Amino acid sequence: MAWAAAWVIAIPCVAGALAFALRGALRGLFIALGVAGATAAAAALVVFVARDGARDLALGGWLAPLGIRLRADGLSAFFIALQAGVGAIVSGYAAGYFAGDREGKAFWPLWLTLWAGLCGLYLTGDLFNAYVALELIGVTAVGLVAASGGAALVAGLRYLIVTLTGSLLYLAGVALVYAEIGAVDMEAAAQGLGPSPVAHVALALMAAGLLLKTAVFPMHFWLPPAHANAAAPASAILSGLVIKGSFYLLVRIWNDVFSAHADDMLAELMGVLGVAAVIWGSAQAIVAARVKMLVAYSTVAQVGYLLMAFPLGGDAWPGAMYFAAAHGLAKAAMFAVAGAIARELGHDDIAKLGGAAGTLPAGFFAFALAGVSLIGLPPSGGFLGKWLLLSAAADHDHMLYLAAIPAGTLMAAGYVFRVIAPALAELRRAPRPSPWRLWREAPPLVLALAALALGFSLSPALVLLSRGAPFGGGG
Repeated sequence: MAWAAAWVIAIPCVAGALAFALRGALRGLFIALGVAGATAAAAALVVFVARDGARDLALGGWLAPLGIRLRADGLSAFFIALQAGVGAIVSGYAAGYFAGDREGKAFWPLWLTLWAGLCGLYLTGDLFNAYVALELIGVTAVGLVAASGGAALVAGLRYLIVTLTGSLLYLAGVALVYAEIGAVDMEAAAQGLGPSPVAHVALALMAAGLLLKTAVFPMHFWLPPAHANAAAPASAILSGLVIKGSFYLLVRIWNDVFSAHADDMLAELMGVLGVAAVIWGSAQAIVAARVKMLVAYSTVAQVGYLLMAFPLGGDAWPGAMYFAAAHGLAKAAMFAVAGAIARELGHDDIAKLGGAAGTLPAGFFAFALAGVSLIGLPPSGGFLGKWLLLSAAADHDHMLYLAAIPAGTLMAAGYVFRVIAPALAELRRAPRPSPWRLWREAPPLVLALAALALGFSLSPALVLLSRGAPFGGGG
């Protein structure tokens, strides 16, 4: 398993460097090989973890606290599987989207380097190296937004300020941990941090920085313009994958490093922010004028469900992880469809979508299927994630979450149908489809079907999540 953990990071990193240095057909070949190799390495890692349990890898043979420790367990393997699945399909979509487009020259080095950064974040067992991965992810994500120019450049600069602020808050927490115990290894920190104010302040700083990066209400102001103005493949990556990275790290430190210091008051605060995010984000999506802005505000809302796991704990954690996977697939599909709409119709104005399903039938079908998972209808992955969250809320007799989850579900149905309803009207007036329509529609359809298929795959996911901490035993 050691080689798989190393190659999961190394392959996209090398491919990103080659995508920057090379030109022409050779560049395209190494991009394709990089995506395929990184996906294969991720699949191998998931198989190894599911079969053998959690394992550590000390890079260069140096053990903590001097060396860098990689750790592959069920939680990290779960998110690497999401990264590889969404990443491979979005890469295929991007190949067609950027064909002959100069913007694609900047996209591939940034995207592949971002891929490596996310995998590094999921595998690190070190708080400081998690910061390094966060910085790599933030800088490349900002580049993906700003590469589109115009309004996206302004949104990218705002995103840059936000991601740097979040990283600095996280780093301040890491500095406090190091000052307290003289180490930044996660396992050493979990064992060495005693019941002191330093630990609580460190957790508060790190949580604040990661919540800012995850665009949790009311710190979400940067996300809608960044996601809505970036190129469609970049938007799919940002919403489907990037915000999952900071959320993953928050879950990791909450359960592994600060489990003895995460008090109920902070947990309840995060749950309340989650409820506010569901209501506010859904309300903004309902009144949004553009498809991409609607999907972007929907991301703000869907992140709220993930935060409800913090006060609920127990079975809510697997439910939140499963919902995160379903959201990643569904939201990537929706942004890909939004990109296809803009390319095919020349706009993504919801008021002007009359009959558009005649032009992009598979695309709008994919949007509807992704909406099924986003709303949380059976038999989708989104349904199972919400069901586990609802069950945990019922076990705790927590009426706030028992009311918020169904309310968010109804509101999600409202904004999904805002796009589908006009697209299905007056189909005979639809313009003739372009010959490149299938290339633009196939990847989002695969993503949406995958989100639906998660509804039949809960047991293997729960088994994987149980391999090692924080949701299982040691092996």
